[in-house]
Amino acid sequence: MKEMMKNTGILLAITLIAGLLLGVVYQVTKDPIAEQEAKAKQEACQEVFADAASFGMIGVEPVADVGWNEEGYSQESIDEVMEAKDASGELLGYVITVTTKEGYGGDIQFSVGVRMDGTVNGISILAISETAGLGMRADEVLKPQFAGKQVEKFAYTKSGATSDDQIDAISGATITTNAVTNGVNAGLYYFQTVLGGGSANE
Repeated sequence: MKEMMKNTGILLAITLIAGLLLGVVYQVTKDPIAEQEAKAKQEACQEVFADAASFGMIGVEPVADVGWNEEGYSQESIDEVMEAKDASGELLGYVITVTTKEGYGGDIQFSVGVRMDGTVNGISILAISETAGLGMRADEVLKPQFAGKQVEKFAYTKSGATSDDQIDAISGATITTNAVTNGVNAGLYYFQTVLGGGSANE
């Protein structure tokens, strides 16, 4: 019984020390991690809206009343919306952060910049864990294809894009292509319906 009590005491002491150490590490790393995340978001905003002088966060509105699931976006979520403004304070458009759960290796999160006329400035991938050499090529292959396109909705193709609303799929990674394309479409749909295409802010 004494030996058991001794072992229990040792385990309890180890647990308490480990917990205290984890707490200290969390406190030490919390602020730097938050700063890095904020920096990454700022860089993503600047990437998709290079001509904006400032970005301001606005609330994310519910999507249930705009046919979100019915349009096929049940696996997509809008995480954050930023207003992009020029030096005079004029609204240029929005930076919409989207997460799609349709990736082959898990969630894919990215920001998409949309001008007031509906033109997609581009996308900036924030988090992705797809297969190396295949889905991980999204940054290289998919990202450039969205920039400067003014369409209502994108679709991917395996036979070569012939119009602005078509995106060439990554060879061997159609799941990733579909996930990113659906995510961009979700961002556009949010812009068109919840944000009213920007008309309410003009």
